[in-house]
Amino acid sequence: MNTVKEFAERIFQNVEQVMIGKRSAVELVLVALLCRGHLLIEDVPGTGKTVLAKSIARSIGSSFKRIQFTPDLLPSDVTGISIFNQQNHEFEFRSGPIFAQIVLADEINRATPKTQSAMLEAMEERQITVDGATYGLPAPFIVLATQNPIEYEGTFPLPEAQLDRFLLRLHMGYPDRIDEIAILKRQRQAHPLEHLHPVAQIDDLLHFQEAIKEVYVDDLISEYIVTLAAATRHHEDVYLGASARGSLALYRTAQAWAAIHGRDYVTPDDVKTLALPVLGHRMIISPAARIRSVTPAAVITDVLTAVAVPGARAGRRYDRVGM
Repeated sequence: MNTVKEFAERIFQNVEQVMIGKRSAVELVLVALLCRGHLLIEDVPGTGKTVLAKSIARSIGSSFKRIQFTPDLLPSDVTGISIFNQQNHEFEFRSGPIFAQIVLADEINRATPKTQSAMLEAMEERQITVDGATYGLPAPFIVLATQNPIEYEGTFPLPEAQLDRFLLRLHMGYPDRIDEIAILKRQRQAHPLEHLHPVAQIDDLLHFQEAIKEVYVDDLISEYIVTLAAATRHHEDVYLGASARGSLALYRTAQAWAAIHGRDYVTPDDVKTLALPVLGHRMIISPAARIRSVTPAAVITDVLTAVAVPGARAGRRYDRVGM
């Protein structure tokens, strides 16, 4: 049986044909997939957010739909609509683009809050309700949303409740000079995305989504996770800290992170690596701190410094076995 690490390496190698120098971003996307979580990709236009989402979808052979969020987008444009059939005199539901295994919500913060709220039920319950009828979404169902920085014209801040539904948030950043030159060369004739083929199956993903739940998390690590989340709630620069959903997200993503790196146990370093992408978007910085340009990254750094890293429990031995 293939291991989670082997599965991840196939995805990495395939996506890196298109995404150059973005290994850490691809790792976080794969962590979100393994945890059945949604991912928010935030950065300026042109940094490869959309290309990353398409590359992942093609690599696992999933169904894929893209929704371009605009200020005039209606909730029914996302979920679908019931249409009256004059032949049988009944209403028929016409599904919207939300019915896909991987949904790219492109520039999600350009839509109005009313349309953004239409995504809440889909992201949390994996279902939608239209005209009183409930429709289940396919499995797996993952939303890869992109957004531009709020300073850009024509954008709306995402509601806190919706932000909390995203398992992870990552920033792409500009490519290095050497990587950017390589991008120019690779796209001289055609975009490499056009020649990308699946290297895994949906059944593989579903299997490994269950497998990562068996990754061992010591009680000391669990206490460390809860202490980190609690520290964000009591930080002097934070108005609203990470919720209990944030603690659970950090727990589950640490399991997936350990698995894709070939371990069947979680270490404190796994938790520290994922603290910012998991907890950063779940905090609201106080107005006074925003005036001083305090960022979530700075708060997470303070918290990681202040909270003691747990040591190994006496008599505890970690046996390394294949996942």
